Amino acid sequence: MTVALMWEARAVAGRGAELLEWARTRTGELAYEPLRYELLRAPQDRVLVITWWEAAYGDALPELPEPEPELITRAVHRWRFEVAVPDSGPDIGRI
Repeated sequence: MTVALMWEARAVAGRGAELLEWARTRTGELAYEPLRYELLRAPQDRVLVITWWEAAYGDALPELPEPEPELITRAVHRWRFEVAVPDSGPDIGRI
């Protein structure tokens, strides 16, 4: 099964690039490497990291820590998802 971990934080105004670099560095320091990962940014200095793992839904997986409180405006939001449909080709996800 494939599990996706999502980590989202909002930087203090004007520090989005710093938070993005912090997340990039920490993703490279995870205890072991995910199948893949993506780093995304959005308005209001928000950063989202998605990591994909070959694991059962409840398995213990390495996660990004909380950044220093001075860098973020609120606690990090975290979500865990499992792939609902096995990879079956180019039509995956189409309704």
